[in-house]
Amino acid sequence: MAATAASGLQLASARPCIASSRRVFKAGAANLDVNSKAVSWTKLASACHLSQSLEPFRRSFASSSVMFNKVVTKAMSESSENKPVSGLPIDLKGKRAFVAGVADDNGYGWAIAKSLAAAGAEILVGTWVPALNIFETSLRRGKFDESRVLPDGSLMEITKVYPLDAVFDNPDDVPEDIKTNKRYAGSANWTVKEVAESVKQDFGSIDILVHSLANGPEVSKPLLETSRNGYLAALSASSYSYVSLLKHFIPLMNPGGSSISLTYIASERIIPGYGGGMSSAKAALESDTRVLAFEAGRKHKIRVNTISAGPLRSRAAKAIGFIDTMIEYSIANAPLQKELSADEVGNTAAFLASPLASAITGAVIYVDNGLNAMGVGVDSPIFKDLNIPGEKL
Repeated sequence: MAATAASGLQLASARPCIASSRRVFKAGAANLDVNSKAVSWTKLASACHLSQSLEPFRRSFASSSVMFNKVVTKAMSESSENKPVSGLPIDLKGKRAFVAGVADDNGYGWAIAKSLAAAGAEILVGTWVPALNIFETSLRRGKFDESRVLPDGSLMEITKVYPLDAVFDNPDDVPEDIKTNKRYAGSANWTVKEVAESVKQDFGSIDILVHSLANGPEVSKPLLETSRNGYLAALSASSYSYVSLLKHFIPLMNPGGSSISLTYIASERIIPGYGGGMSSAKAALESDTRVLAFEAGRKHKIRVNTISAGPLRSRAAKAIGFIDTMIEYSIANAPLQKELSADEVGNTAAFLASPLASAITGAVIYVDNGLNAMGVGVDSPIFKDLNIPGEKL
């Protein structure tokens, strides 16, 4: 079972892989549009700068409903070489990122790629083989152009898309039924080892590695009803795939580089409905993050972190069946009563990949409006007589 692009509750409905195409999707002029609502940006600093204090997280209150309040950050792409800049820079110019697990334009993988591009990084992506043709066709036909808009009005460029199935380390691991599967026809060199070799041949090195992959074939089953194969498949696609990616890509990574994955709070809290071994897979991913941070740091001077992201209303997450309920619960109970934006996760990844996070490794960074800090659900009827501050939903 192949891994899938992680988004929403960190379970993607499409598996990881990227099509081998040398097409460069060049930027063109465009007006910034967030959630189909116009957002007027103030003057943008040059060379991917973030201003100090509160500027990195500016809110766009395009809707009066708390459900749709969005936060727009200013991880900037280059706009002018001559304007003076102020504040702390997130400058990734000259850096190259490989983002594994991008199959559409509304998951966390896409948002991370976009923020890295806004900060100046060159973007390579890996897409699950069966999703490759649809993804490349959508890019080529401009279906994602609105989603590609960067803060300076240009479009995110994807230098190359590689086919990738992170469940398989090398060609010897691929079973015959996958080799002969029509959905894999026309694609080659898509195991983890082969993709790493292709990237090395094409570009020589990378600076940033992003793992945005997860898949649990039995995610809808309670743990007590999960089969051994389903449980191991979840761990293989959602956690060991990260170990394999880092193992094969780390020889390509420049010292001082950064590796980032995505996890979910089900690793440490009970989330009914997130079954099939997926909670165990996320716990393993977080444990592996700490061990990999030590080994990669000592041997290669590479930082390793994971982002624990809140629920996102993505196509992949909708397939799970209760994503809307999880988002409503988060808005009702989190310290920050607003819907999480994929851009907020993307910009956190840009920070972790930058020199500003040069001393951060082995960490789980929560980007969930603070929901992880809560011990009870304050929307419970037992708290109805308490004067709990917050928006009335």
